[in-house]
Amino acid sequence: MLAGILFLFASFTIASPQLTVYTYSSFTSEWGPGGQIKKAFEDQCGCELNYISLDDGVSLLNRLRLEGASTRADVVLGLDDALIEETRSLGLVQPHGLKMQELNLKDELGWQDADFLPFDFGYFAFIYDTENTQPVGSLAELLESQASVIYQDPRTSTPGQGLLIWMKAVYGDKAPEAWEKLREQTVTVTKGWSEAYSLFLEGESDYVLSYTTSPAYHQISEETDRYQATEFSEGHPRQIEVAAISRYSEQPQLAREFLQFLVSQKAQQILPVTNWMLPVVEGVELPEAFDQLIQPQAIGFTPEQLHQQRQAWIREWRSAVSR
Repeated sequence: MLAGILFLFASFTIASPQLTVYTYSSFTSEWGPGGQIKKAFEDQCGCELNYISLDDGVSLLNRLRLEGASTRADVVLGLDDALIEETRSLGLVQPHGLKMQELNLKDELGWQDADFLPFDFGYFAFIYDTENTQPVGSLAELLESQASVIYQDPRTSTPGQGLLIWMKAVYGDKAPEAWEKLREQTVTVTKGWSEAYSLFLEGESDYVLSYTTSPAYHQISEETDRYQATEFSEGHPRQIEVAAISRYSEQPQLAREFLQFLVSQKAQQILPVTNWMLPVVEGVELPEAFDQLIQPQAIGFTPEQLHQQRQAWIREWRSAVSR
């Protein structure tokens, strides 16, 4: 009896620390990087990593905002550079304490943020089926065409927000008229990326808003080059996905270790061929399919500009598409 009590007490005292990561659903999907990242990190940390997943990156911010100090999140993974200033202004994260010069981040990112750490990046693009659709060469050509389009809601989705940025970068004050044109071509606006891309693959539209890296998935996983990204002459918005430590984390040191792990060679080798984005550190070997991707020019706005204008642009979009 006494031996059993001592065993139970010992088991309780050596329970593994828990780390809770809020992320988006495609990260934790069967084909996403979540499982491999979890196993690799748990192997080195002696902890248990638990995911709570939501539809998309904007949904993560909305959840954190609603929960406030009651959040279970230790780490939020899947916000992007368009959301960092809003997240910071709400006081939802704390400094990560990592030294940028020691992380071997790519120079092109120019990353120096004390609160948010990049873990992958990519460029938004419209994907089409080469067996059914002839590609267009600009956003204007797309809007002048008869092609059907599926994209994501900018209120809940970071790709949808990317299209918001794209429209403003290309059309400026004329963006409402451009949204009205796109409204006539829109099959549906989905809450997140997964639903939109699934509908496209089912043949529901000519184009879907996704990433320049999507064709690499089809080439590597399905051995087909049927699906390709259009390259627009005016350029494409770039998205840098980030992770941060929750202000209310009960495991800040473990959370910091997880962020450092995300930019390790081990994690960076996993992410491109599971999350289908580009690595943020130098020296990661990529499959040949990545060499065949389009290499667009980056266009857009600074995180500070996006923070100032995001809500106004969303109102502008809602007004235009609801007429």
